[in-house]
Amino acid sequence: MCIRCVSKSTAVRLLSSWGAGSAPCALARAIGGAEAQAPRAAGVRLYSSMPQPAEQHGANVNEREGKVAHPTLLNADLLKAQYAVRGELYNKALELQKQGRELIFTNVGNPQQLGQQPIHFNRQVLSLMAAPFLLDNPAVASLFPKDAIERARKLHKTFGSVGAYTDSRGNPGVRQEVADFIQQRDGYPANPEHIFLTDGASVAVRLLLNALIRDSNDHILVPIPQYPLYSASIQLYGGTLLPYNLKEQTGWSMDFNEITRTVHEARNRGACVRGLVFINPGNPTGQCLTEDNLRDLVKFAHNEKVVLMADEVYQPNVYQDEKPFVSAKKVLGDLGAPYSDSVELASFHTVSKGVLGECGLRGGYVELTNFHPGTIDELYKAVSINLSPNTMGQAVSINLSPNTMGQVAMSLMVNPPQPGSESYQQWKKEHDEGLASLRRRAHAMTDGFNALDGVTCTFTEGAMYSFPRLHLPPKAIAAAKAAGKTPDTFYCLQLLEATGIVTVPGSGFGQEEGTFHLRTTILPPEEKIGEFVKLFQDFHKGFMAKYA
Repeated sequence: MCIRCVSKSTAVRLLSSWGAGSAPCALARAIGGAEAQAPRAAGVRLYSSMPQPAEQHGANVNEREGKVAHPTLLNADLLKAQYAVRGELYNKALELQKQGRELIFTNVGNPQQLGQQPIHFNRQVLSLMAAPFLLDNPAVASLFPKDAIERARKLHKTFGSVGAYTDSRGNPGVRQEVADFIQQRDGYPANPEHIFLTDGASVAVRLLLNALIRDSNDHILVPIPQYPLYSASIQLYGGTLLPYNLKEQTGWSMDFNEITRTVHEARNRGACVRGLVFINPGNPTGQCLTEDNLRDLVKFAHNEKVVLMADEVYQPNVYQDEKPFVSAKKVLGDLGAPYSDSVELASFHTVSKGVLGECGLRGGYVELTNFHPGTIDELYKAVSINLSPNTMGQAVSINLSPNTMGQVAMSLMVNPPQPGSESYQQWKKEHDEGLASLRRRAHAMTDGFNALDGVTCTFTEGAMYSFPRLHLPPKAIAAAKAAGKTPDTFYCLQLLEATGIVTVPGSGFGQEEGTFHLRTTILPPEEKIGEFVKLFQDFHKGFMAKYA
């Protein structure tokens, strides 16, 4: 048992009991890093480098050292939350960058940071939306394609101005475009009133988790390894993460017998299991789910009465032909009643991935299927507090109003140039060549890892990451322990110092006890991927020789 697994009201008692000899739970060891590896003495503060609190206890303490917002008096769930993607390795990288070191940031799926070029048509429309006076400039026809001008005029009429708030669910016209995209993809209708545009998919994920979690007894099933957005958000909202392990030996597959057993054991302890998260294609693991997998997921959700949260943000990023992307919404419809009209499904997508890579525009959406109308009203109320989503994201994205430019970006993603239009050939060339390049890089990265002694890597079937397993020698593990680091963090820090490559240790995502991994993107430019792989290989050979 550890502090991650209890409510705030028991935290002080738990710290004392842990110091008295009990051990951290498996989840804390999986995602908590070195600090969760061993018991601590009574009174030692956990999971933060903040100052030790004074000998003063109780919820009525309002200030310390003259500060009301003292770090020891903040929300306990905030202090316990961890987000490894921007954690110790990233902070160390920023220090090195300030010293003038050249770095390769492969810690986060941020394509344009590593040189991926934006789609011309999208940026042309976004430019005209940001500067609508250009539409009346006599030279506009010589600067922009006719269909980009027409699309910008249509969107400008829809939005009025990208500097204005939209509906808190996002612009109705863009939500209809998203609904049309979903119907064309899956063959089943989508209701635009049940689609929320958000400032990236992460906002939509947090919206759902915040609604589902009522207290620490509410559990959310999350795959291990997982994207730390889920562990951090569940902690922030006071819930409990219920891990289910993906099986690395069978390509990061799901074991539904084990998942079912996990749920029943939790419920026998009195836990309320509310939802199940799955990521397809996988992050950090890069696996793609089959239709059989998705049918099992839908049936499991129906039988166990949990909300399915389908993280499908990497759906364009598929690098093999045997397991094409299939949405959970399509499988739900194909199964028919009683599944298609009862299973509550939240499906997430974004403009940040694929060949768009528009991470900075913050455009995303969530579609809610089979949710109670009253729940949709409550979620509408929740997003209305933020007024509007990012407008430019809607034309790529959602909040009071979502980001308007994000909303515009979303419009352009789900409704790209069509055959016969002036921009179609260039758009298709950029789209197809971008995906083909990512496929080649996925193969090169996986092959590079598997060519090394002491490294095994499941092929990156989709998404943007490789997640190699590091078979580290005992001397390296001992050196890591002496340094107060998990072995994979120790490895990644030395990799960063030696090469400038910024990765994320597997302990930040959760991993089976006794195994060590790292996550890297496959996003370095294709012309530099060979250099990147060699840089990694040379470091690894030296590291293994040093600790042999």
